[in-house]
Amino acid sequence: MTHLLDVQNLSVAFGSVQAVKNVSFHVDAGEVLCLVGESGSGKTVSALAVMDLLPPQATILSGAALFDGKDVLTMDAEPRRLLRGAQMSMIFQEPMTSLNPVFKVGDQVAEVLAVHGVGDAKSRYKRVIELFSKVQIPEPERRYHAYPNQLSGGQRQRVMIAMALAMNTRLLIADEPTTALDVTVQGEILSLIRSLQKESGMGVLFITHDFGVVRALADRVAVMQHGQIVEQGTVKQVMEKPKHAYTKSLLAAMPRLETGAKAVVATPPLLEVKNVSKVFQVKKGGFFSTSKPFKALDGVSVTLHKGETLGIVGESGCGKSTLARCLMRIYKPDAGEVVLNGQNTAPLKGAALRAMRRNIQMVFQDPFSSLNPRMRVGESVGEGLRAYGLMDAKARRVYVEQLLADCGLPAGSYDRYPHQFSGGQRQRVCIARALALKPDIIIADEPVSALDVSVQKQILELMDKLKKEHGLSYVFISHDLRVVSQVCDRIAVMHAGKVVEEGTTHALFTNPQHPYTRTLLAAIPGEDKVA
Repeated sequence: MTHLLDVQNLSVAFGSVQAVKNVSFHVDAGEVLCLVGESGSGKTVSALAVMDLLPPQATILSGAALFDGKDVLTMDAEPRRLLRGAQMSMIFQEPMTSLNPVFKVGDQVAEVLAVHGVGDAKSRYKRVIELFSKVQIPEPERRYHAYPNQLSGGQRQRVMIAMALAMNTRLLIADEPTTALDVTVQGEILSLIRSLQKESGMGVLFITHDFGVVRALADRVAVMQHGQIVEQGTVKQVMEKPKHAYTKSLLAAMPRLETGAKAVVATPPLLEVKNVSKVFQVKKGGFFSTSKPFKALDGVSVTLHKGETLGIVGESGCGKSTLARCLMRIYKPDAGEVVLNGQNTAPLKGAALRAMRRNIQMVFQDPFSSLNPRMRVGESVGEGLRAYGLMDAKARRVYVEQLLADCGLPAGSYDRYPHQFSGGQRQRVCIARALALKPDIIIADEPVSALDVSVQKQILELMDKLKKEHGLSYVFISHDLRVVSQVCDRIAVMHAGKVVEEGTTHALFTNPQHPYTRTLLAAIPGEDKVA
């Protein structure tokens, strides 16, 4: 039997480092194969080799990639170029980096048709409108003339899918195309890919690290570790009866929706947010256009009790991060109060504001961008102590080294730079930095969404351990409801700048009251849907 794509014993190296080692898998027409593994496992390198998109420093050591029985790795450049885009296409994780910001999105899709010599300008325009309709982009004629920055993340990804389908592709390679998207948009994109795949009979190679996506989308799954495929089989075989230890560890680390009731300890309010509003002036047009008010927060009220974790959930643009910045007093609320330990923080200035900020610290989503690349991590962690004049240099070093050890970092970490750590280790550094001033509250803004599932699990366990040891309270901001269900005692659901529902984790997941909450729960990939 001839497979649509048949990769045989593929090996790829970057200098002396072998990134892919004797990898073999196949994709048939009309099926979805999910390639699963953590960062650095070789998933993307394998796909780029098939598409002839490897960077110049990469070398294919051995193997074949047969498309309809013809090896694309040994083809001449021109036939391979004609094959790419016409019969096999690829979409990437972040559409904003794949689209040219200075060209209209419709023209960028039409360019694919023009490169392959399809039709004239008029017929190409008509084809792009058809594609935009097929991928469910609203008002396709108007969106044709939009620039990438004028579209939402989900709409940009739909443009990329339209581009990939422009030539009626037979093989679609999707490299983590939903990781950066909100849960409802993720669900829409997965459903779209599945429906288009069934409609056209194309094969799909879907790269992911999320077994929830695998359960929702795949027919078969191949698991990669350290450049090798360690296990392959149907979704049922791999997920219900995994054979390899690495597959078992990935499945064990995958966050699951937990709806069981948690013990509630009555404690006094530590932080009270009362009817907080924040308005930004936003320009809709060019440089000389007038500004229009945008209400990012609209009468938000939530309470955090001592020793608890309050989850703030909702999609991009709902106001989660704006609320976090108001709590930190990075933004000053336009109305309402933020009461910390009985004190309204809104009017604080100067020394009083500095004193307040010692009690509330923040951990951000991307640890690399939140650390100074030119500072040793020990200096970054101790910077707050130095700014407040709390210790001399010698005492500060001893204290910070212990903090780093408490956060699970190896000896000698103090004098290393951020680039010398893995992503999970960098997040541990950021947690240590947040702990340095011994705050009452830590605001964690999507602290694990950029991490692999096994590293994610380690960070969540560390945060729980530190919470118990230091008596911390957390405001945990996330769009992943599975993670939220595991770590939070209570949850507030935000939509369009408002809190539309609040309650205990058990009540919110077992008996959601607001339609938007039910929509979020129903969109979780691979989970039983909430009625």
